[in-house]
Amino acid sequence: MPARLSRILTSTMAACLLAFASVGHASAVDESPSALAMTADAVIARPLLLATTVVGTAVYIVSLPFSLLGGNAGEAGEVLVLGPAKSTFVRCLGCEQSGRRQEGPANN
Repeated sequence: MPARLSRILTSTMAACLLAFASVGHASAVDESPSALAMTADAVIARPLLLATTVVGTAVYIVSLPFSLLGGNAGEAGEVLVLGPAKSTFVRCLGCEQSGRRQEGPANN
């Protein structure tokens, strides 16, 4: 049983990571976070957001039959999985908005 649970969790995480593989489509962010903001983001916020993404994915999978019957499976996936995952993986370190940091002369 533990091997089966491990395979399910591994498959779920792989599917989530593949869903966010194309970070090139993220909107540009023009922020200049401080060192304290970057440190707090790396040490506190990102691990919590990763845990939220994993728990949200589990809740989404459990609630999927009910969401399909209610007709809001897409909305549930957006709120429970995509929102936390975007905040975790597609956000510059210390930034408040999701998206990639804009490269250019102003951000050197």
